[in-house]
Amino acid sequence: MALAQVFERIAGPDAPVAFRAYDGSRTGAPDSPVTITVKSPVAVSYLAQAPGALGLARAYVSGQLDVDGDMYTALSRLTQVQRVEMGLGEKLGLLRTLGGPSLLWPRVAPPPQEVRVNRRWLSGRRHTRGRDASAISHHYDVSNTFYEWVLGPSMAYTCACYPSANATLEQAQATKFDLVARKLALKPGMRLLDVGCGWGGMVLHAAREYGVRSLGVTLSREQASWAQAAIKERGLSDLAEVRHLDYRDVPETDFDAVSSIGLSEHIGKAQLPGYFAFLHGKLVPGGRLLNHCITRPDNTGPTHVSAGFIYRYVFPDGELEGPGYLMSLMHDAGFEVRHEENLREHYAMTLADWCANLDARWDEAVAEVGEGTARVWRLYMAGSRLGFEQNVVQLHQMLGVKLTAAGSAGMPLRPDWEPARPFPVSYPEAG
Repeated sequence: MALAQVFERIAGPDAPVAFRAYDGSRTGAPDSPVTITVKSPVAVSYLAQAPGALGLARAYVSGQLDVDGDMYTALSRLTQVQRVEMGLGEKLGLLRTLGGPSLLWPRVAPPPQEVRVNRRWLSGRRHTRGRDASAISHHYDVSNTFYEWVLGPSMAYTCACYPSANATLEQAQATKFDLVARKLALKPGMRLLDVGCGWGGMVLHAAREYGVRSLGVTLSREQASWAQAAIKERGLSDLAEVRHLDYRDVPETDFDAVSSIGLSEHIGKAQLPGYFAFLHGKLVPGGRLLNHCITRPDNTGPTHVSAGFIYRYVFPDGELEGPGYLMSLMHDAGFEVRHEENLREHYAMTLADWCANLDARWDEAVAEVGEGTARVWRLYMAGSRLGFEQNVVQLHQMLGVKLTAAGSAGMPLRPDWEPARPFPVSYPEAG
């Protein structure tokens, strides 16, 4: 049986993508802007040995399967594909037709970009300090140059806040940082701790725009090096600092505000109570915490899927919780949650801009990090965009206050940071 016939049997005869295979067979919509090409029997083995998204990801990352056209469009159309139910007998028949047991054995090794989460690479229990450092390094210590191309001059690798539908990525990232600053009520002379600070975007913004003494910490050595260079170049060394440090090892206390932008996804469910308690202990009475993180839309199902593409290739040991669960933990740690909002659509827009940046520098990105890693990013960002659009995942900002002994929150009667204002872009290149 030709591979095109197998594709028709699985996806239906009217699949909205074109399909072609190494055996010369073709099917699908001939005028589709997207073509899926199975280039070798190795791709078929990947699909047989790990049916579903992981097998497809392995085939694509390894270069045994190609997607010609826009990846987001490809994934969007594939989600529309009619799924034909097959019984066990039909599945076994297809397996025999395609090569039988030879597809299943010997096992085809995954591409080198895949983290074997139960092997020595990530040794020890989840979310111990050493294992957290390895997991963070896997994702963030890829190449600062690569990240500059994908993220743009803001070097912000978190959800932006678009003041309008036609705002640029840089405008949206500046607006996001300013929204966080205003929610935290930053003022000159205050002290800010930014945990999981990335390349220092929030630290730089707080110091430059608000005169706040800002300390950022990250487990990524590459991020810390880039951020320190940016601080020096901008003449902010007297106000801003970024350290290569686990947030749990920050010795200073009595901060007026804490920002956590994209860190709690890496903390792990078992460690979240201690995480919020630690941040509560770092604040002065009346201090505020802004926790900005990806969440699940609810609390059903597992917090992580170790067999999934994102877990194996992108965020090893990442765990997502529902927003209500996180807010309950904040309250249990002593915070009073005073504001919460979902920026889900904004993250889809952010990812669309990152995908466009990667496509625009594709050849250079491949030369910088290798084709396999570039393919991981192309697939992961397009799939994530689709996930935010379809409410598979969400992005929440939660504002908590450490009350004074008298129970005062020091909050305005109504939020004084709304509406979100467009913030002027100011992103000089770091040396």
